[in-house]
Amino acid sequence: MSRMKDIYRKEVVPAMVKKFGYDNVHMIPKIEKVVVNCVTKDAVSNSKVVDTIVSDLGAITGQKPVVARAKTSIASFKVREGMPLGASVTLRGEKMYEFLDRLISISLPRVRDFRGVSSKGFDGKGNYNLGLKEQIIFPEINYDKIDKIRGLGISIVTTAKTNEEGRELLTLIGMPFRK
Repeated sequence: MSRMKDIYRKEVVPAMVKKFGYDNVHMIPKIEKVVVNCVTKDAVSNSKVVDTIVSDLGAITGQKPVVARAKTSIASFKVREGMPLGASVTLRGEKMYEFLDRLISISLPRVRDFRGVSSKGFDGKGNYNLGLKEQIIFPEINYDKIDKIRGLGISIVTTAKTNEEGRELLTLIGMPFRK
């Protein structure tokens, strides 16, 4: 069992019951999935860019990414329907907890001038969205082999009903929110 799952069972559950007064264990919010994606405008002019995005996401998450393709053609952006623009990975279960553990304990502290993540990334239903400007904060990425620094979008989907419940869940797991 991963360290994150152990923290959830031993620390998060009792603290959430104490703070919100849940009657049933199944009412306590859980993390359902984590979606990591990367889309770039460089893929329009060079289709090999998507291959590097796929390899980077695969190294970061440990799972094969799905290529994101354009749904419609947009002439002003020179995008045709079906053109590959990026990639995304949906993590669940053990891989999700391992990724969150590496994100919180290893990768986020490697960000330059890191003071915590913004607490404004909640969507109103307890889900959290985080944007990273560089993929090189992950130790799995070899700095010498990257062609360009690209950003990532990370969405943490929870079963929480409100932002307050979602924030408390992520805080107890160890997400370093700004004060």
